[in-house]
Amino acid sequence: QVQLVESGGGLVQAGGSLRLSCAASGRTFSPYAMGWFRQTPGKEREFVTAITWSGGSTYYADSVKGRFTISRDHAKNTVYLQMNSLKPEDTAIYYCAAEKGTSVYTPNEYDYWGQGTQVTVSS
Repeated sequence: QVQLVESGGGLVQAGGSLRLSCAASGRTFSPYAMGWFRQTPGKEREFVTAITWSGGSTYYADSVKGRFTISRDHAKNTVYLQMNSLKPEDTAIYYCAAEKGTSVYTPNEYDYWGQGTQVTVSS
């Protein structure tokens, strides 16, 4: 069993920055990829970004390209999401996830999820 714990959410003004962390623990951890998704009330969970655990290939939603950066630290079993130039529309609960599959964009491909962390961007 793998546990994912997110941290780093909070309230920030538009144009500001936040860095989210997601620490994995449990059995030998070797996913195909780690991803970040976000969700607002009444909407489906939305892909934000992902990184392959081994090769470090990265994928971004168009809405966050150039503003968000995903990275990982193998030694700490941790993935990070650096969010810059935040906008009010980035407000959501952000979830970290790990998958064994190969489709990084699809929530159903992910096997483990964190509890989520709230990000609120004020205008």
